[in-house]
Amino acid sequence: MAAIVDFEVRLPSGQADVRDMQQASGLALAEILEITHTERFPVLDEYETAWELATEAAGTVLKRSGVSPADVDLVLYAGSGEWDRPFWSPAAKVAAELGIERAHCFEVSNFCNAAMTAVQLAADKITLGRARHALVLVGDRLSQLVDYHDPDSKMLFNFGDAPAAVLVGRDGPLELLHSQMRTEPEWADYYSGDIEDDRILMRRRGHRRGLGDAYLRNFVELTNDTLSTLDLAPADVRYFLINQGDRNMHERVLGALGVPPERSVFNYHRYGHMGGSDPFLALAELMDEGRLSPGDVVLVASSGMGFSWGVTALRRR
Repeated sequence: MAAIVDFEVRLPSGQADVRDMQQASGLALAEILEITHTERFPVLDEYETAWELATEAAGTVLKRSGVSPADVDLVLYAGSGEWDRPFWSPAAKVAAELGIERAHCFEVSNFCNAAMTAVQLAADKITLGRARHALVLVGDRLSQLVDYHDPDSKMLFNFGDAPAAVLVGRDGPLELLHSQMRTEPEWADYYSGDIEDDRILMRRRGHRRGLGDAYLRNFVELTNDTLSTLDLAPADVRYFLINQGDRNMHERVLGALGVPPERSVFNYHRYGHMGGSDPFLALAELMDEGRLSPGDVVLVASSGMGFSWGVTALRRR
């Protein structure tokens, strides 16, 4: 069985401000705050790169866990596919910076679901005995892909940045019990990018009904399937964590599962949607505050454009 040995999230030094969004978009401040739920949140500044912050996080994790770079056999860089610069391997670059010389290094693109997808891939390798340790890096730069001048992009105005590193091995405080994911391909091009003035910007291609229902259906079905596989009831789960893209959807999923809000984590007042790092910010809060006891089970619901959904079960050792 694989486990999360340690993880670290690095918040960048820049800040997104809803007043700047209001001025650029022409939208009412209240309309923007309905999406962001906070006036400011962390984003990369113009001099920061996601891969460098992910490298710093990974160095901290390796040092704190006492794992040598020579014992890392797999380096996965997870995100949307916009890796600070085109046509290169940030996974290999981070490995070089850390002195990881003989690992297989590659990228995993599944948007905001990519981090948990990469953790699943790493866990499979370790469980099969084909890797000793795997380093999962989260390195999106989502805020830089949002056009605040486009009112139709307002649902993306909460996109922030939080590079992270997750070390996966056989022994660690968070045992990886099960992971289940799926994609509904008819949403493949609902969002896609344009190149404008040498910038890649995310655009919604019109508006179609049904995505909210797809979110609710997939999260509930994957949760129920995971509970059935593990022979657990909802009451056996200590916390249900959901990536923080949409607070209304977060509350709808909890309501559909019959889970009270106090058994989840809401960080909307502190951060924007920090991509694949959302669940790790929530896990860090639970662990730092001593709210997880040995044997507690946590379900992590993640999603990403494309559109993919996943549920991952963890148990505190």
